[in-house]
Amino acid sequence: MKRFPAGLYATATAFLPLVLVLNLYCAAAGAAPAIQHWETAHGARVYFVPAPELPIVDVELVFDGGSARDGAKGGISQLTNTLLDDGAGDLDADELAERFEDIGAQFSTDAQRDMATVSLRSLSDEATLKTALDTLVVVLKSPTFPEDGLNRERNRMLTALRGEQQSPEAIAEKAFFKAVYGDHPYANEVLGTPESLATLTRADVVSFYRRYYVARNAVIAIVGDLDRARAESTADRLAAALDTGARAPTLPPVPRLESAKTVHIDHPSTQTHVLIGQPGMKRGDPDYFALYVGNHVLGGSGLVSRISDEIREKRGLAYSAYSYFFPMHVAGPFMMGLQTRTEKTSEAIALLQKTLRKYIDEGPTAEELKASKQNITGGFPLRLDSNAKIIGNLAVIGFYGLPLDYLDTFNRHVEAVSVKDIRDAFRRRIDPDDLVTVTVGSGTTN
Repeated sequence: MKRFPAGLYATATAFLPLVLVLNLYCAAAGAAPAIQHWETAHGARVYFVPAPELPIVDVELVFDGGSARDGAKGGISQLTNTLLDDGAGDLDADELAERFEDIGAQFSTDAQRDMATVSLRSLSDEATLKTALDTLVVVLKSPTFPEDGLNRERNRMLTALRGEQQSPEAIAEKAFFKAVYGDHPYANEVLGTPESLATLTRADVVSFYRRYYVARNAVIAIVGDLDRARAESTADRLAAALDTGARAPTLPPVPRLESAKTVHIDHPSTQTHVLIGQPGMKRGDPDYFALYVGNHVLGGSGLVSRISDEIREKRGLAYSAYSYFFPMHVAGPFMMGLQTRTEKTSEAIALLQKTLRKYIDEGPTAEELKASKQNITGGFPLRLDSNAKIIGNLAVIGFYGLPLDYLDTFNRHVEAVSVKDIRDAFRRRIDPDDLVTVTVGSGTTN
């Protein structure tokens, strides 16, 4: 990831403290940024928020091309994404990096299960931004995917996989996704496997890029010191650099688990890592706010949550114990987790399950719900206190097709959630009899 040279970045951020104060004031007053939306002639969906306080422009292209699209070629989405800055047009990797660095621009890429992203940050003056966008257009229009770069990135991914084999946390997460999702695309490992990586070719990378990095499969998020005309021109240039293509097909629904599953993996560690859960909810789910606010009480609010109180504070079974929903295109996971001494594993698991069952039966108290609402709404301004956070929200809103007033109405939806709503949603959506339980540690867990 490239960074602004110190001089340029210092100039751009000279007024940052004042901007943060203004952003916090506006968000606290309920004035979330107004989102402008349109579609380019090539079919890319654009989401724009003008932010003239700093002379910076952030651009993020989001493609429906994460590991859920890998199919039998595990790791192809990650490999394709990481190779984008390894050469484009007549520029090699070093020349591309120099192009961005010489003007103080920052270029980065990322790939996850649902999405793959290409991001640019640049100063907003016309000459600098033009050079930054010209270079980005070359990357999008004609990446070269050189063989030497492919081999180097493949080796880096293999090294990362070997590192994950030494991490109980990574081992547990992989086993959890496999047990929860089975043959569903969400079970695909983001980095692939050593076996799948060995089979990937440059032709595979080119084919994946041509299928998924296309205008109709893209969301373009723009935040910064631009007016609407310059934002439209920017989006048009970027979309025109891509083939028109077609949107990725809808992912299949995630089936509910039909029974409980238990997976134990031996690993030489002083503690056992525990993950428990099942399919949860998707983005835009009608139960989103009831489950989100309800989980804040259950295990999403740190040390004051039910799970942390029962497992850490009262019994000292774990330093950290938590729960969360991770909504995606289709049902992402509901997950509870902790790390505990091996001899205490069974006790901790039983208590975690007991706490969940009681919460499903009773829901939160009125006092717990009030405190959680205050915590969520009081912390909301921090979600929007920088351009980077705003563009992250824009990317999610655009990629998952959330309403344009999502940020503006967020706190109202939170405030509207009742104890009855939470109890009803948890009873319908979480089945404590059909949980996946994954443990990673040494020796017996009894």
